[in-house]
Amino acid sequence: MNKRKQHVITKAHELFIEKGFQQTSIQDILDDSGISKGTFYNYFSSKNELLIELFKSIYNEIVKKRNDLLIGQDPSDINIFIKQIELQMIENKENKLITLYEEVMMSKDEDLKNSVKRGQLKMIYWLHGRFLDIFGESKRPYLLDCAITFLGILHHNLRYYSLVNNTTTGLHRVVHYSVDRIVNIAEELEKGTKPLFQPELLQVWFPEHQTDSQDSRQELHHTVFFLKQQLTDIEQQVKYQELLDFIQEELLHSKTPRRFLVESAFSSLKEGEELFEEPHFERLEKLIIMNLQ
Repeated sequence: MNKRKQHVITKAHELFIEKGFQQTSIQDILDDSGISKGTFYNYFSSKNELLIELFKSIYNEIVKKRNDLLIGQDPSDINIFIKQIELQMIENKENKLITLYEEVMMSKDEDLKNSVKRGQLKMIYWLHGRFLDIFGESKRPYLLDCAITFLGILHHNLRYYSLVNNTTTGLHRVVHYSVDRIVNIAEELEKGTKPLFQPELLQVWFPEHQTDSQDSRQELHHTVFFLKQQLTDIEQQVKYQELLDFIQEELLHSKTPRRFLVESAFSSLKEGEELFEEPHFERLEKLIIMNLQ
């Protein structure tokens, strides 16, 4: 996205927060961002399309920040998950997303409503994947239930904790408490309870999930982490961890990964191939190829 278009989105976002989406006119956006009506319609077909672009922009930034918290960490570590959820809640609050979502859901525009609903499903999809990391394959049949239940617990706890205490400083306590509750629920659900929501629903909601870039990014985090865990010698750790970190950084954070450098780093990594478990090493090679296509 070019800088000028992003500038318009940023200024519109500020107006939506200050005045509300419905009360902000296209002329308000033109005046605040300093562009002509022709330029606006060159970027967006309507104010509604601008809002959808805003939601996408914020979502992509949150995904990047969540993924950054996983770099070099054990994906099954529930404390990392807590930090990711806290980050998500802080970003929601700073961007006034809940207020904007509620305003959209009160409107009659189906495209806007579907955009918000899609965002909610993406959150559930991400939670399902993270719960799979944390609770393991044996609980897969119950993890969609857990994702949906967790969102309900978290949002209601945050709302009423803030109402009763008249403060938002207890975010960590609320998130930690809510995560503890879902851990207990996950343990109970495996005791013969039939899932309320079948896991196959995820394939209906996200038929493209097998090739989803978000999945491959998360899998890259996991693969690099497991490969690092297999390095026991200090000299090995220094040399090969730097190579793994470079490959991960280049593939995740460069808009155009430098193919020659990534392939060169992987070639150097191959010199110590015998140090790694074969399935993880082969998976890294496949992920590199996938991300360089």
